[in-house]
Amino acid sequence: MASTVAFSPAVAVGANVQRSRRTSLPRPVQRARPVAVRSSSEQAVQARSGRTIEECEADAVAGKFPAAPPPNRPQAPSGTPEIRSLDMAKRPRRNRRSPVLRAAFQETSITPANLVLPLFIHEGEEDTPIGAMPGCFRLGWRHGLLEEAIAVIYLILQHVPSGYSQVYKSRDVGVNSFVLFPKVPDGLKVIYTDVALDPYSSDGHDGIVREDGVIMNDETVHQLCKQAVSQARAGADVVSPSDMMDGRVGAIRSALDAEGFHDVSIMSYTAKYASSFYGPFREALDSNPRFGDKKTYQMNPANYREALIETASDEAEGADILLVKPGLPYLDIIRLLRDNSALPIAAYQVSGEYSMIKAGGVLKMVDEEKVMMESLLCLRRAGADTILTYFARQAANVLCGTRPRT
Repeated sequence: MASTVAFSPAVAVGANVQRSRRTSLPRPVQRARPVAVRSSSEQAVQARSGRTIEECEADAVAGKFPAAPPPNRPQAPSGTPEIRSLDMAKRPRRNRRSPVLRAAFQETSITPANLVLPLFIHEGEEDTPIGAMPGCFRLGWRHGLLEEAIAVIYLILQHVPSGYSQVYKSRDVGVNSFVLFPKVPDGLKVIYTDVALDPYSSDGHDGIVREDGVIMNDETVHQLCKQAVSQARAGADVVSPSDMMDGRVGAIRSALDAEGFHDVSIMSYTAKYASSFYGPFREALDSNPRFGDKKTYQMNPANYREALIETASDEAEGADILLVKPGLPYLDIIRLLRDNSALPIAAYQVSGEYSMIKAGGVLKMVDEEKVMMESLLCLRRAGADTILTYFARQAANVLCGTRPRT
């Protein structure tokens, strides 16, 4: 619409007022009509259609609007055939077409609260690197430890003398130092401990070995109960029998309760397979079997339904958390336990999985960070509530948008 400036009568009749002063007879003041002054820049303005603005305004008042311009569609590559669009009511890609939509409809998420960091402790004062696990160490008991953001720690004690069991003082952004039991510092995060004999056995097996090479079940369980009670006395929040002996969950639960540790939880290695992915871990613990293998007590990688037997047994015996080990190669087992148990499910992303991703990243065969995060997300998607992973610090930094201190 053209711009107008309305002049008031007091301004418009100024000439008449001056003339009235020159005559003796007063004349009635005539009220001038408002005058519309059009800006000079608008006097010859025309629409792009060649019509004047007044004509366009008249059409708008009459409800006659021009057709909308055609949408600006990106051009297909040269040579793309012109085809008739598919007659599809449902196009799932519509919900994936932008980052905002993808984030809104994401079904699985992961946070540092889902991660548990395994640590290797030895009786020496200094840290020693684990060759097959880049970035991992056997931590000496004088070590200052971690400052990265992580919620819980998993202690794997390697030949730690009694009285030197470690616990770690934690704060919101991570772990600052460790202290000796029985002192339990304020703000302590959850401490898991590994209940097994292989770190302490000269044979490298998870149980007591008879002279004919048989792993003794009940005698081993007796020792595991003493170990679990000892760790509970030291301040463990969760004891984690990883031996795969029959009946050990029920026996440990009874032993803990008898000593008054009713609040100490049990994370049972429910479906621990006799896997080849444990190689770097066994270097870290120096726990390779000196003879034979562990197939008489760990599960056959070919078996699926057998995991349901172990699940039912551990639930009946009082387990609080059920764990599957290894992780990524056994996503079907994680889902099987998730669908058949109301208990929390843990998955262990074992040393072989960690080392392969690290090696692929060093060789520039894969993007280490992206593969790391995808692998953890897949474990969550399969049904794991908690993931034990040596990537815990690194993944927590990614999730929190922080960089590790150098």
